[in-house]
Amino acid sequence: MKTEQPILITSILASADLSAKQNLFIGFDGAVCGSGIKPLGSLNANTNSGEMAPVVCAGIALVYSGAAVSVGAKLQSNAAGKAITYASGAVAGYALDASIGTDELIRVLLCGH
Repeated sequence: MKTEQPILITSILASADLSAKQNLFIGFDGAVCGSGIKPLGSLNANTNSGEMAPVVCAGIALVYSGAAVSVGAKLQSNAAGKAITYASGAVAGYALDASIGTDELIRVLLCGH
């Protein structure tokens, strides 16, 4: 079982329905992070629109992969808020686990803000 080690969890007003978005990158706007956009962190619990969403913004978080990822890879968010190998835009963190495809929970060392 993979575990997370959050150092800091903050809350942000969910500006979209996040009721099935736990363990995705969340943007500073309270919605799922877009492709290459700097995330606030990883959503720590499913949250309805208009409620306060808990977001792990420092430490090691669990995030769903959006493609195959290697251990140690620099990561970014894809358009669905999932972790993919960095190509351009903002760095979201570094992979502490490998994935062979999409929708695998991996540990991500989040980049500081």
